[in-house]
Amino acid sequence: MTVSRRIAMMGLAATMAGCTSPPRLARRPQPVSAAATPGAPRPGDGYVQLIPPSRRQPAVPTTVDDPSRIGLDAIIDISHFNRVGDITQARTGSNILGVIHKASEGYDWVDPTYAQRRAACEAAGLLWGAYHFGTFERPGAEQARSFLAAAQPSTDTLLALDLELNERNQANSMDIVRAEDFVRTILMSTGRLPVLYVHPAWADGEAMGGRGRTLGGAIRPGSMLAACDLWLADYRAQPELPTAWIGRGWRLWQYAGDGTGGGPFKPRTRQVAGIDRCDRNLFAADSATLTRYWRRGGRLS
Repeated sequence: MTVSRRIAMMGLAATMAGCTSPPRLARRPQPVSAAATPGAPRPGDGYVQLIPPSRRQPAVPTTVDDPSRIGLDAIIDISHFNRVGDITQARTGSNILGVIHKASEGYDWVDPTYAQRRAACEAAGLLWGAYHFGTFERPGAEQARSFLAAAQPSTDTLLALDLELNERNQANSMDIVRAEDFVRTILMSTGRLPVLYVHPAWADGEAMGGRGRTLGGAIRPGSMLAACDLWLADYRAQPELPTAWIGRGWRLWQYAGDGTGGGPFKPRTRQVAGIDRCDRNLFAADSATLTRYWRRGGRLS
């Protein structure tokens, strides 16, 4: 879903693992407004102190040489930045089954290609999803309402929150308090939780980027954010799980990005028919389970 991928991978863990830069979904062409520098969040239910990287566990049983051996390689995510030709070719030529598209960012920006591409994808028989790029500049509940207005989700639209470092304006990165507020509002409004897109280092409260920005704490097991299914953002051949998802694992894994980073599987971002380039994602089950999960709005039961 983007152009310039995430900056540095993760502090100490990146150095130890020799990682590439972490993924990023989509950026808007220009920021809508400047955000104030966020203050330090107060302790709350959604976060604790920094979790040492050594406590994280592998997200896959072994080093990955072919992502398709780990999960169903049938989901892409895109935004206005990605050039799309004939979207039907993605399904017929590359066996893509689902598309997650950027719907909104912050509180006042809507992806101008969202509605048109939704119609095209649904006409092509593709599963449709929508994601919101979270920011600091407005409360999470306000952003959630704006997202729902932009996404206009049906019961079988997969919803997602993109929780990551804002590379264009690091001070405008959504913090853990706003993220919890966003997820809680989505749950109250729709009766379901969004999928949470996050890098393991960011989820564990580690500093990322040149200015040492953090989420404001680590996502804690049992919290509102940890209740969401994990959309793992990690481009390495040996990805890690955020601590809060140990024992549960990931539902989606974005294993390659279309930006300047992208990791060892980056060439796959240009191998989807009908699309210039796009992020690639695995689903942790087979196609029948994917369809059931998606049609139920992100639930298996």
